[in-house]
Amino acid sequence: MVRIMNPAATRASGTAAGLTVLSGALIMLLTLIAAPGSWLEGYVSEAGTSSAPWATAYRWGLIVLAVGVALLGLTVRPLSRPLAALLGGAAVFAATSGTVPCTDRCPLPPFEPTTVGDVMHAAASILGMVLLAAAMATMAFSPAFRVAARRLAAVAVVLTVPLGGALGLTMLFVGRAQLGATLERAVLAVAVAWLIGTSTLTILRKSIIVESWKTTQPHRSSAGSPSSNVASPS
Repeated sequence: MVRIMNPAATRASGTAAGLTVLSGALIMLLTLIAAPGSWLEGYVSEAGTSSAPWATAYRWGLIVLAVGVALLGLTVRPLSRPLAALLGGAAVFAATSGTVPCTDRCPLPPFEPTTVGDVMHAAASILGMVLLAAAMATMAFSPAFRVAARRLAAVAVVLTVPLGGALGLTMLFVGRAQLGATLERAVLAVAVAWLIGTSTLTILRKSIIVESWKTTQPHRSSAGSPSSNVASPS
């Protein structure tokens, strides 16, 4: 059986997903650049704290990005429901991270006293990235997608896993530091690039999957006998 997605619907949803992710990421980046001091220092989420000058814009940017992730999940759902579920979960956690901001400087245990909101924000951010990495791995090993999409996902997960692991260890054993800030931005850059790249591929290519175990079944004519390209003798 060959399952073909509607090309027009795929392009429309893929375009919406890519543009939404790009818009959300640009809003977040602009709020980081506009904040006092170097935009390369501290956690990215600090731009959304109540003391930050562009906090509301940053939070909305993250929510917009989350909507883009959800739209990409809807785009790929006809081909892979597990992938769509992972993207949907990542979108929910990203939106949660945007609606539950951390307090000033985003403190995390065990180095600084924290609030329930700080823990919720950090947990949502971490779980969202874990699900997104799982989505990358799922696409990389799925035969439902073309080689270009699988290779892009493979590169993304190969970069995300070690960077994310190093970030987690830095947060746990070092705390707030320049190394953690650099790693966090690298992880987010890879994630955004993968989301936009995958959305672009859904626009440029039709997605087709062939279930080979069904194609091996002989085709039967309406009379109930296997059809053949060789005419029977008269």
